Amino acid sequence: MKIITLVENTCGDERCITEHGLSIYIETDNHKLLLDTGQTDAVVKNAEVLGVDLSAVDTVILSHGHYDHSGGILPFSNINHTAQIIMQRAAVEPHFNGDRYIGIDKDILDLPNVRLIDGDVQLDDELFLFSGITGRRCYPLGNRKLSRIENGEKIPDDFAHEQCLVIKQDGKHWLLSGCAHNGILNILDHYHELFGNAPDYVITGFHMMKKDGEHSEEEKAVILQTAQELSRLNTVFYSGHCTGISAFEMMKCVMGDQLIA
Repeated sequence: MKIITLVENTCGDERCITEHGLSIYIETDNHKLLLDTGQTDAVVKNAEVLGVDLSAVDTVILSHGHYDHSGGILPFSNINHTAQIIMQRAAVEPHFNGDRYIGIDKDILDLPNVRLIDGDVQLDDELFLFSGITGRRCYPLGNRKLSRIENGEKIPDDFAHEQCLVIKQDGKHWLLSGCAHNGILNILDHYHELFGNAPDYVITGFHMMKKDGEHSEEEKAVILQTAQELSRLNTVFYSGHCTGISAFEMMKCVMGDQLIA
């Protein structure tokens, strides 16, 4: 399986555009797909630089309904008119960070190849999507600022619009999430309910980034407890985007080679 990061917060290739966003290109035996598309046309420009043919992509998975994961869908659709674009129906609801709108561009819904789903879907023998994560162990504290609209009023976001992709390949299970807003431990708990074990590999942000100063003691406790619980699993974790450098370093001290940037 081939995995190439097309958009990320940090620069892995000086020829590429960086932005607060995420897009990952994946080639399996039967698919060429994208998990998320970043927030701008950087996904298109970076793909060209890295030799990724976006016109050959057959499936786009939107992990959740935020602009920094969906903003590249319209630029992508200018060069690829056939790829299935799959998102949870709840992803189209308005989402906010404080008073700032952070939801998807509503023009995306006019694309004929958008597929809105409700809950879990087995796409084929390789690909499975699941949502419905309700646990709240080590819940990311950054979610406190995030909201959605229900019956015309803002309420705390419950992240029903977040979905995770499971890829079965070469006898291994890969679990991919954009930001793990529901908390990676709760996602893994639900994965265990579905599959009876832990995945072999996880690619995800941990939504622990702190932009306006150092982590509070409460936040540090959540980060360290999360790392301690993950370290008990026979799973390798790849993380970036919304994890944040300081949170990653704290987790790395606990998880060692089990956590990779």
